[in-house]
Amino acid sequence: MLSLTATHSFSKENTAPTQQTRVKLQTTLGDIIIELDSQKAPITVSNFLKYIDNGFYNGTIFHRIIPGFMAQGGGFDINLQKKQTLAPIKNESNNGLKNDRATISMARTSNPDSATAQFFINYEDNNSLNYPVQRGSGYAVFGKVVEGMDIVDQMEKAPTGSRSGLRNVPKTNIVIEKALLLPQ
Repeated sequence: MLSLTATHSFSKENTAPTQQTRVKLQTTLGDIIIELDSQKAPITVSNFLKYIDNGFYNGTIFHRIIPGFMAQGGGFDINLQKKQTLAPIKNESNNGLKNDRATISMARTSNPDSATAQFFINYEDNNSLNYPVQRGSGYAVFGKVVEGMDIVDQMEKAPTGSRSGLRNVPKTNIVIEKALLLPQ
């Protein structure tokens, strides 16, 4: 006779929720929580966390905002002085993650392996930034905004102009007051 009750044995590994690394950017407009993908972008996430650990992002600004495209930060202080960075990292754009709305990616020069500290948050699905573009590479996505996208959207409405040789700079600084790793 077939029993209608069954006993299932699951190991703890199968039932435990996956812990995701999250970072909080406390800005002058409010908090942004970013979930990092260390499985698909281990080099990029490790690099980003090094900058957070040493307080690098504290006092930096979102220095480039292009409505309908992205908000870029992490490289300049409130006086638009470029901060000294660590060595560039290998580009991980071929990781299957796409530059979709609310994702965070590394900014870089035309050299695919030139990303250091600067990052950007996508306002829209930016397929033109996905692998493969420019020399067979793209812009490495390494996480996504999981809380505070309304803050990022608020930044999009900030009046911008040119300052210190840079374009699309918010006329009123949007400061990352503190960047910190959240407990898991």
